[in-house]
Amino acid sequence: METPTQQVYIEDLGKHDGQRVLLRGWLYNLRSSGKLHFLEVRDGTGIVQAVVFAKEVAPELFAAAGKLSQETSIEVEGTVRKHPKEGYEVGVSALRVVAAPTAEYPISPKEHGVAFLMDHRHLWLRSKRQHAILRIRAEIVRAVRDFFDGRGFTLVDAPIFTPSACEGTSNLFEVGYFEDKAYLTQSGQLYMEAAAMALGKVYCFGPTFRAEKSKTRRHLTEFWMVEPEVAYMDLAGDMQLAEDFICFIVQRVLERRRPELAVLERDVSKLENIKAPFPRITYEEALEILKAGGKEVPFGEDFGGDEETVISEKFDRPVLIHRYPRAIKAFYMKTDPTDARLALNVDVIAPEGYGEIIGGGQREDDLAVLEEQIKKHELPREAFEWFLDLRRYGSVPHAGFGLGIERTVSWLCGLHHVRETIPFPRMLERLTP
Repeated sequence: METPTQQVYIEDLGKHDGQRVLLRGWLYNLRSSGKLHFLEVRDGTGIVQAVVFAKEVAPELFAAAGKLSQETSIEVEGTVRKHPKEGYEVGVSALRVVAAPTAEYPISPKEHGVAFLMDHRHLWLRSKRQHAILRIRAEIVRAVRDFFDGRGFTLVDAPIFTPSACEGTSNLFEVGYFEDKAYLTQSGQLYMEAAAMALGKVYCFGPTFRAEKSKTRRHLTEFWMVEPEVAYMDLAGDMQLAEDFICFIVQRVLERRRPELAVLERDVSKLENIKAPFPRITYEEALEILKAGGKEVPFGEDFGGDEETVISEKFDRPVLIHRYPRAIKAFYMKTDPTDARLALNVDVIAPEGYGEIIGGGQREDDLAVLEEQIKKHELPREAFEWFLDLRRYGSVPHAGFGLGIERTVSWLCGLHHVRETIPFPRMLERLTP
């Protein structure tokens, strides 16, 4: 009895040089040259050239191979051999069609508009570019977990349904909750504060939702965020944690995803320069940079994308901007004890104009002050009684931050728009596919 051919994945072909293998995948592209058909086969782990030579296969197989259409699902048997330019190729000896497309594949090699590609996002994911982005995203997610797990943090899952706002009430998605109403979470931070009082060092990692009517290249209505929180941590410690975290992610991507960065034509020299220490400037120092750059902003106003870009252009790595005006920050931010106008917060701005990727700071740990802030922000006191309990029973200084995965992917991949950073983006005017 003939020994069955071993199925292998394209990324592992180098381990099977000279061996007969079985590939299971899809036809990515086809070109022919006389007595040769060159089949680009993809299987999710990579793309390889499979060569069908008329002299080495039956005439029917050769004829059938030349008529295959894009995205036909196929099984290919053949011998792995080194290719002078592309690593490895497969000399085909057998081929079987698993399923042929019922119509012409919508996404052809020609140029397509963004709207068309977004309408066909479920198919667009099959392209080399999107494949590279999603693999880098997956590596970033893996790095996030490895960083915190390796530092003794405990993963604590925050709820998606929440009874109240965390980041302000103007951008909440309201949903029916039986006879009541609830909101899709804007952040897991308040729950991480509770978890930190129990476990010391914690983080949550999951989807968050903001009903922002924004069409900028940096905004999604649904995005993923990782949020660490640490008991007995101050603003300085929070900034150090953020710096260490970003360095870890960047180095991991450079270490493991260089082929994907090459597909995206990313200038890796700019990423290789992302090393500690990062510059730290105050909000007021940032105002001076903006003024010198011809973009004067009055004290008390927050920075938008344009302002963040101007600031980032002054540095070759992320910059930490701390101590923004207290009045423009969330109710839970601690006031700077040396200047009541300011909050003990920090935003991390990515280089190359990619904007804010981290927002965080030290939390208000004084019960009376927090009660006053809830009243000042006109928030429903009853919804935050549980949160106030954290200050009633063993309050300590604590700090944390949130890092947005999509903006981080956009920066590391060198993308213009965040819509390509998540498999199925949700934006102001897009809820499908």
